[in-house]
Amino acid sequence: MRFVPHAFLLALLVLSACTAETPDSETTTDAAPTQIIDDAAVERLNSTLSGLTDAGMIAGVSTLIYEDGEEAYFNAFGMADIENEVPMARNTIVQIYSMTKPITGVALMTLYEDGAFQLDDSLSQYAPEFANMRVYAGEDADGNPIYEAPRRPITIRDITRHTAGFATGDAPEAVRTLSQEANAMDRNNTLTQMAEKLGSVPLFFHPGERWAYGPSVDVQAFLVERLSGQPFDEYVQEHIFDPLGMTETRYFVPEEDRDRLAAVYRRSREDSVLTRIPDEAIHSFNTNEWPLTPGGFGFTATIDNYSRFAQMLAHEGELDGVRILQPETVQLMATSHLSDDVEERSWLPSKGQVGFGVDFAVRLRPPASAEENNGVVGEFFWDGAASTLFWVDPTNDLTAVLFVQLMPFDQVGLHKAFRDAVYGPITASAEIASTE
Repeated sequence: MRFVPHAFLLALLVLSACTAETPDSETTTDAAPTQIIDDAAVERLNSTLSGLTDAGMIAGVSTLIYEDGEEAYFNAFGMADIENEVPMARNTIVQIYSMTKPITGVALMTLYEDGAFQLDDSLSQYAPEFANMRVYAGEDADGNPIYEAPRRPITIRDITRHTAGFATGDAPEAVRTLSQEANAMDRNNTLTQMAEKLGSVPLFFHPGERWAYGPSVDVQAFLVERLSGQPFDEYVQEHIFDPLGMTETRYFVPEEDRDRLAAVYRRSREDSVLTRIPDEAIHSFNTNEWPLTPGGFGFTATIDNYSRFAQMLAHEGELDGVRILQPETVQLMATSHLSDDVEERSWLPSKGQVGFGVDFAVRLRPPASAEENNGVVGEFFWDGAASTLFWVDPTNDLTAVLFVQLMPFDQVGLHKAFRDAVYGPITASAEIASTE
């Protein structure tokens, strides 16, 4: 089944996102669908992924690809745990880090469908914790910070596309210091305590004026809790995990399942060997139960579990007769909400020719060069700190999920190699077409 928007939805998107980035018109022509995962793609995938593990670039990797609603490829290479000789397998549990974010976005948008809010409502309308925000405006002659009122309130759209202005590593030192003192993301905080502390820290830019990746999705989790009157983890369990049969997607991994929890390894560009990060440090969030239930990170999953989530999105919010979202809501999430006025975008351009929707990057144009990440216009995707990746390609009704546990984030070119293996290397003709 191909992802074809409804006519009224197209009109809605034109009206609601008239200032947002849109895909190039020349790249959205209707073409006869072709098989992506053919024998050549399978050969590329096997060769690429086994080559990376054999070379010691990664410890272990698994990938699951669906095309036209059917499993098109699964394989696993290398080790989930080198020291204990545990192979990477289909039932391996990994930490998905920021691939938690799209799950949170879906939870929030179920409440949007219920009429609980509009995207351009001010956040403080539902969360007074953010009613008195200040914006850092530099220093006076004596070196004291200057703060001013925001030019407009933070909206819910801002927290879905990372334009709220919350402190990140890019913030000036004065703001970063205040953020560290507030310690909003302390694991012992509840989501309400997190919001109270985050609301006390000045913004480092005016809402809507920049893109900066930060705690916005944790605020979404708090908002889900506030609007639903239900703890965030329980809401996600009831409205996403249980309906989709995602029985092994969770924060806390019980003792009996920890032998399937993959080790996490470190390998930078300068390193020649993989170094295991101690389990007691890297697994501590998921092997203990904490008050904080973040929306921006924290879930673990098996590859089949996360593929069910991706398949739901690929099929317009429904899977196996269970509807999570309406088709128009999925399309709204998968549409870029960044206007051309948002010029400062931190590292987002490193993802390729993309904008940003509701908790996804959205591909707007083909790769501009053979060095960029491969992909199809209209795809939406995200990844995680341990180098995991997923995307939904509506044009080809294809979903791909890549599981690995490698830090720092993909310094070995894994995502580029994987995407090229799926679609075939970017050709010179494609590069030329993208510049015409």
